[in-house]
Amino acid sequence: MRVLVLGSGGREHALARALQRDPSVTALHCAPGNPGTAEIASNHAIDMLNPTAVVELAQRLATDLVVIGPEAPLVAGVADALREAGLTCFGPDQAAARIEGSKAFAKEIMEAAGVPTARARVCESDGEVRDALAEFGAPYVVKDDGLAAGKGVVVTDDLDAAVAHAAACGRVVIEEYLDGPEVSLFALCDGQDAVPLVPAQDFKRAYDGDAGPNTGGMGAYTPLPWAPPGLVDEVMETVIRPTVAELRRRETPYVGVLYAGLALTSRGVRVIEFNARFGDPETQVVLDRLATPLAGLLQACALGGLAEDHKLTWRPGAAVTVVVAAEDYPAAPVKGDEITGLDEANAVPDAYVLHAGTAWDADGRLVSAGGRVLNVVGSGADQAAARAAAYEAVARIRLRGSHHRTDIAG
Repeated sequence: MRVLVLGSGGREHALARALQRDPSVTALHCAPGNPGTAEIASNHAIDMLNPTAVVELAQRLATDLVVIGPEAPLVAGVADALREAGLTCFGPDQAAARIEGSKAFAKEIMEAAGVPTARARVCESDGEVRDALAEFGAPYVVKDDGLAAGKGVVVTDDLDAAVAHAAACGRVVIEEYLDGPEVSLFALCDGQDAVPLVPAQDFKRAYDGDAGPNTGGMGAYTPLPWAPPGLVDEVMETVIRPTVAELRRRETPYVGVLYAGLALTSRGVRVIEFNARFGDPETQVVLDRLATPLAGLLQACALGGLAEDHKLTWRPGAAVTVVVAAEDYPAAPVKGDEITGLDEANAVPDAYVLHAGTAWDADGRLVSAGGRVLNVVGSGADQAAARAAAYEAVARIRLRGSHHRTDIAG
């Protein structure tokens, strides 16, 4: 099978790594990819938001499967263009991807499907915003209606900050605050059926102790020993399958991964948000533990051949990933600093480094090229062993001004 992965981050490096392990994959390509994917696949410079360019590349490479990593190409209609050209694609079309592209649309789908979620109001004026904030009270939850790379949500006790964020966004969804721990669950969907992956937990705040601003995610781990038994079955029955059924009813069948961000509240499971793609950095730990060959699984989704009773197999133990971020991330990440120590980090038993925001400079040095620069993954017989491996590898990496959380999976 010839596979093309669209994207350039840590999630795409994790996808490429998992696909490379699948014996059915005979050729692996990434577009645009990064220096990490270049070690295991052929990279192709491309504007992945340009549907025509993506179709032309996929045709030229004679790909059997295109896997779309990030949300922006999905919302831009790249999956639609690939399917119209007769190519097999893992990722929802533009209409179904609105479940991430518009928070208001996601709320509409959840209401129609009877999915448990936070009470919310869609607001477009200062008056509507202030009324909704007063109705729900603090902590205030204000979400940009559109795509914001995981950073469009503000949760604050400061009314002025909530109003200011809403004003900066324009159209927002204001919600009641959901208490309780958060869980990420990915489900692979073929438009009709869905199969769950294992739950993971993501750490959104920039600094230890969940302090600082929201980020795209500073680390993750799986499994979750504290999660209630039966959680996955409950979420599949009350969240995933009703949502997939509602989208199918609207003649926008959902093909791809449906990511449910959940809060385990005192009143039961509630959906915080949906994403139309694999979460980053949870994918890095979930795929680390997946033993079922990935390419055949994604192709079954794309072709509509996923059986609801499709049983996945998992490696025993645990996986932890720690994000190494650039200086001043998430506000104004510094780029262009040299990265060293990766060979030493990759030499740590049960640990490896995924590239998230890296590039080669004019002198051939590996440098930082984004906010989240590296994902360091550790695995082990249990959470403590996986965590120890990840942090031992992190300690060997040198990047001026970089920072990472020291309490991931702690």
